[in-house]
Amino acid sequence: MPADYNGRWEMVSNDNFEELMKGLDIDFATRKIASHLHQTKVMVQNGDKFETMTMSTFRNYEVNFTVGEEFEEQTKGLDNRKVKTLVIWDGDKLVCVQKGEKENRGWKQWIDGDMLHLEITVLDKVCHQVFKRA
Repeated sequence: MPADYNGRWEMVSNDNFEELMKGLDIDFATRKIASHLHQTKVMVQNGDKFETMTMSTFRNYEVNFTVGEEFEEQTKGLDNRKVKTLVIWDGDKLVCVQKGEKENRGWKQWIDGDMLHLEITVLDKVCHQVFKRA
């Protein structure tokens, strides 16, 4: 049985986010604003189907997916690129690979107690975000 990702998650840390945004070619002003934002994630999980919303006072981003099914994602609200996205289970971890203009792009997400960990990669940049279940 996979982990239960359902719920509202409040950001408690956001390490190396600005470097990750540089790797995505996000402009200086946007990086400065985004690196100081508090994010909230709302996740609805029904088996392998996920509805996710990442919210802040600056931008909101929604992505819905089914584990194991590749889909075309427009990373609107992030770097506004079109990528082919595939999310799979690795035990209780969700592992995402995004194929497109940028190499080594994707994320891993897992739960440890009441904390949601999100490790985002692009090129040689790695950002680690931690969220607490609200």
